[in-house]
Amino acid sequence: MPEVMFAGPDGRLEGRYHHSKQPNAPVALVLHPHPLHGGTMNNRVTYALYQRFQSMGFSVLRFNFRGVGRSQGRYDGGIGEISDAASALDFLQAVNPNSHSLWVAGYSFGSYVGMQLLMRRPEMGGFVSISAPASHYDFGFLAPCPCNGLILHGAADELVPESSVKKLVDKLNTQRGITIDYRVMQGAGHVFTPEETERVVDMAEDHVNSRMNRSRMALAAD
Repeated sequence: MPEVMFAGPDGRLEGRYHHSKQPNAPVALVLHPHPLHGGTMNNRVTYALYQRFQSMGFSVLRFNFRGVGRSQGRYDGGIGEISDAASALDFLQAVNPNSHSLWVAGYSFGSYVGMQLLMRRPEMGGFVSISAPASHYDFGFLAPCPCNGLILHGAADELVPESSVKKLVDKLNTQRGITIDYRVMQGAGHVFTPEETERVVDMAEDHVNSRMNRSRMALAAD
């Protein structure tokens, strides 16, 4: 997994990038939890998502937001971090100009940033949102939500009540043409154990594969 440094809006950003051997492979951007609470691109869930997208044949990038690790800049309350993610997406698209599918996956704070990115980049094809902080941030910007995706939450999340995420999912599912795959992991909190993390990425893979297969069938039917 080669180390990469790419230009961000507030200095250079540090990442790890895997380039798929498949021609025109799908691409995925993986976003880590809150920088002020120990979140880095090496977070267990972030790293596991990165590895799983890699095993699915994706070209995939994970990176440190500004001020984390060797990334330059300072924490910016989420605003600058959205710009960081947009720069990471620019990097991904520059090295994968012919990719046919673009995904974003985020955990906790990273899921908030990822869903903000959806609204700014209409070419996004799907998303994976793990432990979305729906009780900490206003997700009303998803109006309308631009694409379908997976939202996964722990039933025993002590930081973000599952009911707040269910309310968000119900609101999104009322939008025309949008279907959110909502999965609740019984017994899981906000921080996942290694065993729970494996189940998280299994569910992510199941969702992504089902979406990609439907897309391939639709193309074949044209």
